[in-house]
Amino acid sequence: MVDDEPALVDTIRYNLKREGHEVSVAYDGLEALEVARRQQPDLIVLDVMLPKLDGFEVCRQLRAETTSPILMLTAKASEIDKVVGLEIGADDYLAKPFSFRELIARVRASLRRVQMLRAEARPAGPVDEQLVAGDLVVDLGRHEVRKAGQPIPLKPKEFDLLAYLMRNRGRVLTRDVLLQNLWGYEYDGGTRTVDVHVRGLREKIEDDPSTPYWIQTVRGVGYRFRA
Repeated sequence: MVDDEPALVDTIRYNLKREGHEVSVAYDGLEALEVARRQQPDLIVLDVMLPKLDGFEVCRQLRAETTSPILMLTAKASEIDKVVGLEIGADDYLAKPFSFRELIARVRASLRRVQMLRAEARPAGPVDEQLVAGDLVVDLGRHEVRKAGQPIPLKPKEFDLLAYLMRNRGRVLTRDVLLQNLWGYEYDGGTRTVDVHVRGLREKIEDDPSTPYWIQTVRGVGYRFRA
């Protein structure tokens, strides 16, 4: 939990501990990096407006080092601030003021996804499931993506989105369906979130992201992975 308001930190820590979580705290951006690197938390709740190093830069650096979900808190509620946070690696976004009930719900949803990914990474028999499209391989057992044999680093939500699209290849999936199945019913960040993650995926897996081959846009409806 990273925020420079001690009273808010104490309240959030109290509520999370009541849920059975172990909580470490930091009060500025540099301390956040140090604590996260040392303790490798399952989830990072990160305020944007921080002393020494702002939350956007903290998020950018941590995303290059960890796949742990990052939930950003901010007093800035405009769409552009949400888009910036998502594009640099945040998995979820909650604007202040917020209810602690909503925060707890989002924490639960993020940690459920972490548990599901860990379960997928456990040995599942002699052959782990793989999704293959051309030179693109999604290894669900190892939670890895490779293109032409080279590893492609994806954010946790990008991995979930790619796997879901490939499992439903040829089907048109609306943004609402993607939000419901990948972000959960608690999420109210809007369908723009899907577009941001699709754009991030295209930049990593497409030969030419400006004219995508694999992830196709169905105008006015949603997205489809090429059959």
